[in-house]
Amino acid sequence: MAEPQPILVLGVGNILYTDEGLGVRIVDQMMQDYDFSDNVTLMDGGTLGTKLMDPIQQSDLLIVVDAVLVGDEPGSVYRLTGEDLRKSLGFINSMHDTDLVDTLILCDLTGKRPDAVVIGVEPVDYQSMGVELSPDIAKRIPAVIDIVLKEIEQAGGSWTRKAPGAAEGGDPTLPS
Repeated sequence: MAEPQPILVLGVGNILYTDEGLGVRIVDQMMQDYDFSDNVTLMDGGTLGTKLMDPIQQSDLLIVVDAVLVGDEPGSVYRLTGEDLRKSLGFINSMHDTDLVDTLILCDLTGKRPDAVVIGVEPVDYQSMGVELSPDIAKRIPAVIDIVLKEIEQAGGSWTRKAPGAAEGGDPTLPS
């Protein structure tokens, strides 16, 4: 039986700018609420850009969770691949060290670029300073987590929900 492919779930964004940090918040929530198979790694990528090259190159599938600007209703959820990746704020936002498309191109040049998909949410506010997600975006977190869990399953990863109360603390900006 073949080894399951390494999967990296990367939450990106700046948590100091309201909904721009939703990817990080969602991955943090997933780490608190779920256990994953050994081939699945969850990571807070923040705004690290090219500093993420090593973990990205260690994966065969990169699932990025981020705010995306498509122009639809705030709270809309998207699955982006290929050229559509540029709609992700992590792929175009100058606040990041460099955009993630550049990072993937660098991975390509070194001969190790994973397949990539973005699970994104249209933000309400991504420019105001604030550490809490807007209420409309906070309500979308369970739906986005479900989509990411399905992506993980389809790629050969698995997960189990932690027992209630098993997670220490919690993120006060997220619904429980």
